[in-house]
Amino acid sequence: MATDRKAEVTWQGDLMSGNGSIDSVTSGAFGGLDVSWPARSEAPEGKTSPEELIAAAHSSCFSMAFSNGLASNQTPATRLNVTADVEFTPGTGITGIKLTVRGVVDGMSNEDFVKAAEAAKTGCPVSQALSGTTITLDAALA
Repeated sequence: MATDRKAEVTWQGDLMSGNGSIDSVTSGAFGGLDVSWPARSEAPEGKTSPEELIAAAHSSCFSMAFSNGLASNQTPATRLNVTADVEFTPGTGITGIKLTVRGVVDGMSNEDFVKAAEAAKTGCPVSQALSGTTITLDAALA
């Protein structure tokens, strides 16, 4: 069953001196998050950026895809710690994403863990949506 997700944003002013707010999202999980150009290109100062939201989406999607793959292989994870670092260069855009995962998986070798992580990276819907960007992976058992 397909699902739709929506986020509503209000922006005021021009790019450099303006500001905006992520007013709401479908789930109601958050809203009222301030966004601005300086939050993208300088110090965030309590404001978020599209890249930070992409990092949150990518790390959560990857962790779900990875945990599903491990469970399907009869080697469920006890814990996965995932970080997505999204690199943004003003004037160029997103220039790369680095996924880092450390996991606790009983009975699995580090080599098999890395292979499963690579498969999850490929199968993750957010990775697929971002396929025009270089995505690297650093995976190891904790």
